[in-house]
Amino acid sequence: MSKSKKKPKNKSKSLKTKSAAKNVDNISAPPRSSSSDSALVKFDPLQRYLVEISKYKLLTREQEIELGKKVQEEGDSEAAYVLVTANLRLVVKIALEFQRVWMQNLLDLIQEGNIGLMQAVNKFDPYKNVKFSYYASFWIKAYILKFIMDNWRLVKIGTTQGQRKLFFKLKKEKQKLIDEGFDPKPKLLSERLGVSEREIVDMDQRLDGWDVSLDAPLKDDSDTERIEFLGTDVESTEDQVAKKEMEALLHNKISEFKKMMTPRELDIFEQRIFSDSPATLQEIGDRYGISRERVRQVEKNIIKKMREFFKREIPDFDMYEGVGISD
Repeated sequence: MSKSKKKPKNKSKSLKTKSAAKNVDNISAPPRSSSSDSALVKFDPLQRYLVEISKYKLLTREQEIELGKKVQEEGDSEAAYVLVTANLRLVVKIALEFQRVWMQNLLDLIQEGNIGLMQAVNKFDPYKNVKFSYYASFWIKAYILKFIMDNWRLVKIGTTQGQRKLFFKLKKEKQKLIDEGFDPKPKLLSERLGVSEREIVDMDQRLDGWDVSLDAPLKDDSDTERIEFLGTDVESTEDQVAKKEMEALLHNKISEFKKMMTPRELDIFEQRIFSDSPATLQEIGDRYGISRERVRQVEKNIIKKMREFFKREIPDFDMYEGVGISD
């Protein structure tokens, strides 16, 4: 039996795959309106983009692996181009997940996600038993999240403590009430979250009012709807199993990591890093008689040590972490 082929190092790979990025620029950058568009016809750049990327066929697992090998071993720009274009719909699906948070132009998120997708193509290791779309989703989400955080001042989620709590907890609390058999009306939500009914109604309207309509037809003369175009692409059984195994492993390793921390570090970890409603830097600082900046430094050091711990303890953690973007 022949031994498995090892990846040869190719110094020219990065130069060659850069050309792949140039090849997909016209596709991966969603269209914007221009003066050439007729004033009598409503211009829908998202619709135009969906029509454009619907031309590209999805890939089988075997095709992904073969193309990935060509990219990694030969720096094949055409293979990179096919991998990128075949997964542009995945970027749209992920961008839609963040639309409630962003509340601005969805195309901005798609464009950032496409950059993450191209990074995933360059970093993908076809010799590991991981589906490309599953791997790429981490990079796509990381770039979209970084974009949102870099432009957080544009995200109008409110400035009061009550509004911030609502933004992060309203949807979860509504689902919790439904699961318990209650009708999640504003009065009940108000009691559960400790904010006014008016704030509940306002935030609910804002979160529901920014959804992109997926029931709209893909083209004016088409019966195909956007939701149909995006496809099902449900996680395979093996991906679901791998995801659950990783979640269980992370849970166990987090428990181990907690035992390595001092009482103050553990408190900051649980109250700031691992909490659904993080305490403020000032609250932590007052508790320990230290400055806000010192709390920030301790928090940053905890995160650094946690990543180093995970990278030592979990094989290929950098892949599951998704991206090497610095904080």
